[in-house]
Amino acid sequence: MRAALYLRVSTQEQHTQNQLPALMVMAQRHEDKVVAIYQEAESAWRAGHQANLARLLEDAHKGRFQTLYVWSMDRLTRAGPLAILGLVDRLRRSGVRVVSYQEPWTEAPGELGDLLYSIVGWVARMESQRRSERTKAGLARARAEGKRLGRPPRGAVLEAIKRSPPGRS
Repeated sequence: MRAALYLRVSTQEQHTQNQLPALMVMAQRHEDKVVAIYQEAESAWRAGHQANLARLLEDAHKGRFQTLYVWSMDRLTRAGPLAILGLVDRLRRSGVRVVSYQEPWTEAPGELGDLLYSIVGWVARMESQRRSERTKAGLARARAEGKRLGRPPRGAVLEAIKRSPPGRS
């Protein structure tokens, strides 16, 4: 069968290439031919920012592949149970099954999968919310300690450029 891989990381500092070898081996083990690889470095929390996921869904609808391999279900979305169920259902209606490297239960037949997808979606959303809360708490602490956050004021940047030695900018 024809397969696609979906590789996603949350930031530009991370690498989708860490996911690629395991997913290629998984596809080979299932005797699937990888016909497309979709990659992005975008948050799965913010809807509309995953352009390659949208392209993947279009290609699935066109029947370009029958199996989608992902590192883990939270690579598709962290928006919660309804979002993950919606994506999986949309792929199923296009004739595509989703197989996760980290969640082997995705290969098991039966109705239990919907419950497990819901749980995984809930866990992914909670993990994302907790990470956000920790980040906000750290920023609030830094502000309380008098640290300046964000970009320097425009004038400060221009002054720094003026003070830099010739030939260095």
